[in-house]
Amino acid sequence: MMERSVVFVIYEGFQPLDLVGPHEVFQHAGQLAGGYRCRVVAPRSGPVEAASGLPVHAGYGVDDVDPGSVDTLVVAGGRGVDQARLDARLTGWIRKAGASARRVTSVCSGVFLLAAAGLLDGRRVTTHWAREQQLVREHPEVDADCEPIFVRDGRVWTSAGVTAGMDLALALVEDDLGRGIAHAVAREMVMFLRRPGGQSQFSVALWSKEPATDPVRAAVSAIHADPGAPHTIADLARNARLSPRHLQRRFTAEIGMPPASYVERVRVEAAQRALAEGHDPVEAIARYCGFGTSETLRRTFQRHLGIAPSDYRARFRSTTSAAEPRQEQEHS
Repeated sequence: MMERSVVFVIYEGFQPLDLVGPHEVFQHAGQLAGGYRCRVVAPRSGPVEAASGLPVHAGYGVDDVDPGSVDTLVVAGGRGVDQARLDARLTGWIRKAGASARRVTSVCSGVFLLAAAGLLDGRRVTTHWAREQQLVREHPEVDADCEPIFVRDGRVWTSAGVTAGMDLALALVEDDLGRGIAHAVAREMVMFLRRPGGQSQFSVALWSKEPATDPVRAAVSAIHADPGAPHTIADLARNARLSPRHLQRRFTAEIGMPPASYVERVRVEAAQRALAEGHDPVEAIARYCGFGTSETLRRTFQRHLGIAPSDYRARFRSTTSAAEPRQEQEHS
């Protein structure tokens, strides 16, 4: 098997998980199937201090690695990126390596180094949500979309922060070696879920408030346990052992939105996962995610995401399925 050179770029103040997470994904994939040679490059070889103070040894400096030898370039993010992108030697090497590499990628704020190297003009990219406004302000030449956990635009792949770099690396492994190896790596690393790129940086459980009382917690748990169940206010009230009116008031106060709105958001997230990871027809997904019909699902997706379910599937599903089913046609 052809050996692919994966080069990770770090600098003073980088985020260590942006390096270690993706590096371990490629290392595990290499152990299972071979084909990867991983190298860590910094402005100069030797110890590099991460943002957390952790010292990491860079085996190579930029002068030690032929930029034309890089198959996949992975640029880590971190607090030090703002200073690192002022390093002309570093950005110059990244520019040369990125020009010839088969794939150019970044984790989190590493996108700023790619932008400084002039590799992202006109590209759709993502980064950590906290850096979105800075990216929009400082790099109007890129199309910033900080909703997904990772984005692919041609040969350029960018991801959100920290653990999202592992999801990106798994997608890159799948692109090279197939879904089976990517799943095997995820299992080996005890990753709970190999998230598709289209998944939001914020799951429902993250952007909503935590329930403050047991009755509301019971209602929330019932919704997540089976998003496709009816979940009328009467159903949820029975789970919470409250009157419907009392639950409506307490749920809205504790969670920050009415029960019906919360149910809809959870169902949208469930449908996003089903579209990105499976082959079920849109009509079937609409039924078991609680929307009833594909038309209702389509309208809800347009309202929340600004995209039709079939377009979402085409945009975000795994890119290496051997035989994709014929895309469903939806009525406008």
